[in-house]
Amino acid sequence: MDMPDGLKRQIGLGPATAIVVGEMIAVGIFLTPAGMARSLGSPFWLLLVWLVMGGMAFSGALCYGELAARFPDAGGGYVYLRQAYGPPLAFLYGWMSFLVMDPGITAALGVGLASYAGYIVALSPLGIKVVAIGTIVGLAAANILGVRLGAGLMSGLTAIKLGLLALIALWGFGLGLGDWSHLTPFVAQRPGSPPLLGALAGGMVAAFFSFGGWWDLSKVAGEVREPTRTLPRALALGVLTVTLAYILTSAVFMYLVPVERVTSDETFAAQAGEALFGRSGGLIFSTIVIISVLGSLAGIVMSAPRVYYAMARDRVFLAAAASVHPRFGTPARAIALQAGLASGLVALGTFDDIVAYFIFMAVVFIALTVAGVFVLRRKRPDVPTYQIPAYPVVPVVFLILVAVLLVLLVGHNPRQALLGTGVVALGVPVYYLLFRHKKGTLSHDLDSDDSAVRSG
Repeated sequence: MDMPDGLKRQIGLGPATAIVVGEMIAVGIFLTPAGMARSLGSPFWLLLVWLVMGGMAFSGALCYGELAARFPDAGGGYVYLRQAYGPPLAFLYGWMSFLVMDPGITAALGVGLASYAGYIVALSPLGIKVVAIGTIVGLAAANILGVRLGAGLMSGLTAIKLGLLALIALWGFGLGLGDWSHLTPFVAQRPGSPPLLGALAGGMVAAFFSFGGWWDLSKVAGEVREPTRTLPRALALGVLTVTLAYILTSAVFMYLVPVERVTSDETFAAQAGEALFGRSGGLIFSTIVIISVLGSLAGIVMSAPRVYYAMARDRVFLAAAASVHPRFGTPARAIALQAGLASGLVALGTFDDIVAYFIFMAVVFIALTVAGVFVLRRKRPDVPTYQIPAYPVVPVVFLILVAVLLVLLVGHNPRQALLGTGVVALGVPVYYLLFRHKKGTLSHDLDSDDSAVRSG
């Protein structure tokens, strides 16, 4: 059944899984294997990093699956944090997402896509900005016109993306375009490789960002059919699919190009494209990257505005963002707001450094969300339709790996972590001065709606 907040449940298992896969696979898989392979110096250790970080993402997805089964509503992490810890912490998550992370990542993906398009048609710097803004606005319009249109677009782009990655693997291995000696020695590090411990640390950070985005499906939970069954399955299927795709893509890249010939991530991608497609490799490879980035961009344009919508329903955000378009049934104003902010950042050209300052806090909020499973099991002893298998091992393993990742992030750039934390903390006085005494609908009505949603 539909939620009483006005959003219609129209997304099935296939499109939901496509959202997970489509948002995770962006330009990262074409760039990160080079640096990881070069520093790790061993196919075995590269495989191990992908498996460990894939396992981390999978365990996190299982945890989000239980949270989504408990609260199958629009907003994702915002809703889970509010239910576990209260409105102030949830507001800080939304504050960071709206002001920095969501529009910043959207702008970065838009410019990345346009930069690759510029390789094909020789765009000027102004032309790159125009293409980036036009892409963001176009995807926002598609999502405003209907969730089915947006989900269908995601499904199509994800299918093309996975098909192209499969083609790369089959083309490279099947035609024997590389050399298996590039993968030897399989376990031992190559001479001249950096110390293994430091290389593993760097590889884990790079792999985490390549897996980033699986949690965003929960933001559109209010529009997923049979959410208590569909959301956990889609999260698990999506992460497993991406892990397999990353391992195969990394393997074929290393098969095509010897690591010792790699000077940078970008040249590695160009060399792999040339080995696969000859002189036109750069052009074809750029097209593949554009399709991959477009899918990720479509995913974030669809998912991010649902957080602002949920906040507005709680009256801790602009009231206009809580409205649902009477004809299209989408949070049109929230979508337009996010697209407008991202387009503004593209025009200003200052987003990469800004986003980097908040990566640490984004990971902290993900950890707090998963830890919320323990809190909610105590606060709400009712058994959801889906529960984490091997509880509490799965969330504990995830949190241990996240703790290691946070230590690595702080060690890599403590200034970024500190400043990002400080800016997020500025949301505390904003909440208590402007929103503390306001009461919304979602947080107060959700409990009574749970039984109805689970039966839907």
